[in-house]
Amino acid sequence: MPSFDIVSKVDMQEVDNAINQAIKEIGQRYDFKGSKSEISQEKDAVKILADDDYKLKAVVDVLQSKFLKRNISIKALQYGKVEPASGGMVRQLITVQQGISKEKGKEIVAVIKESKVKVQAQIQDDQVRVTGKNRDDLQGTIQLLKGKDLGVEMQFVNFRE
Repeated sequence: MPSFDIVSKVDMQEVDNAINQAIKEIGQRYDFKGSKSEISQEKDAVKILADDDYKLKAVVDVLQSKFLKRNISIKALQYGKVEPASGGMVRQLITVQQGISKEKGKEIVAVIKESKVKVQAQIQDDQVRVTGKNRDDLQGTIQLLKGKDLGVEMQFVNFRE
């Protein structure tokens, strides 16, 4: 039976490159002269430290622009709340999401079932497998999911006949 997998993967090397580019830009920009703003990477997260909320938003904007230039979807980022840090500074943790969570998987399966297309979807760990009797139904399902905004970056891989 034809099938494909829906996954949500982010190339961590590209994330690392985007972070390094953002650090360089922040070091060179005039509006950050004398600022103690910094970006650091911790496994699957990015920690931002800035002087105030305004600078924090500017750092996040720079980081997002670098992510977009490297074809990393902004949907893959989960923003933590802004916390006060020592010395009157603020800190925010941004998590890079790998895989599809159970809740999002259930949401994807529900969207597929509502469409009344003759395919079956099942959650397998951090991905969703979709199977059907013919290829056209699977391609229709892919188009349906591309048209929906489910708040998660999806790639369609492992298409098998």
